[in-house]
Amino acid sequence: MRPSTTPNTAVPKQRFSAGLRRVPLAADPRTSPAPEVVLHSAPVDSIEALGRLRQSLLFAELANVAYLPFERVQQLAGPLGFDRIEFYDHDGSQAYRLESPADCVMVCRGTEPSEWNDIKADVDAMSVVAETVGRVHRGFKQEVDDLWPLLEQALASNSKTLWFAGHSLGGAMATICAGRCFLSQIRSMPQSLYTYGSPRVGDKTYINYCDIDHIRWVNNNDIVTRVPPPWFGYRHSGREMYLNAYGELRQLNGWQRTKDRCRGFLAGLRQFRIDPFSDHQMECYIESIRRMVLEYEASGLAEDLWIREKKRWGKRLAEKNQAAGALRANR
Repeated sequence: MRPSTTPNTAVPKQRFSAGLRRVPLAADPRTSPAPEVVLHSAPVDSIEALGRLRQSLLFAELANVAYLPFERVQQLAGPLGFDRIEFYDHDGSQAYRLESPADCVMVCRGTEPSEWNDIKADVDAMSVVAETVGRVHRGFKQEVDDLWPLLEQALASNSKTLWFAGHSLGGAMATICAGRCFLSQIRSMPQSLYTYGSPRVGDKTYINYCDIDHIRWVNNNDIVTRVPPPWFGYRHSGREMYLNAYGELRQLNGWQRTKDRCRGFLAGLRQFRIDPFSDHQMECYIESIRRMVLEYEASGLAEDLWIREKKRWGKRLAEKNQAAGALRANR
């Protein structure tokens, strides 16, 4: 029960423009050349200084990178300013700790089809008494129980701003870990929790116990976000950021969401894909958030106002932004 003993090579912090950055992965000479990975985030002195959308993009990319081996995570996260990276693994429950001079980010790894422990955790949907109050998903709790002693020890002396993030099963684990910080000897409480395609974790009593700033991204028909079913007593937590069938941020009522899911499902069939599964891919989340960041930054509006208007008006807001941009260009 120890973190990976792979040595941590300090990666000097570098400055990049805010545009796209292409970071090639090291190729294994025994295989074909590794594909190129595109990162959209740029290094900053403090994550807290970023807006919601930039934070969402950064944590989405870190949640995606968390599926990679340690050496590749170093290569990709190092240029973002994370000069200390640790990998924790116990019986298939896995997480990364990434530290910069100002921040400490815990990213839990999501479900891997080749890991029996992950599959067992996903399907074990019985609820058990939580370590705080209420009831929690037994499989997700077991994953965190395996890993928590390592994480608690690593974070016990942390004084940096603490963040949690994860995709899929990793999102569920990050949610439970963030809640456990309130019962532990960890000095720094979580600043925010960002999850992508996360399942429901616990009942209403459990999710309302800890006051955590939680941003929860849901992509259209993503099937993982709809399990376990609410009639089992499970509820979602946090502030939902729903992406519709076109990858746009929307706030929809029950009937509108049903229509939108049907639209996405039919569009998937026309492209010979099963929408509930393809919508769960981390790449879909990253691309939609990336486009939103560019649209917002071109709008000239305050971020909270832009998000509210985007959820309500959608295309009309985009047309308004385009008109404002054209007006500025003609001045």
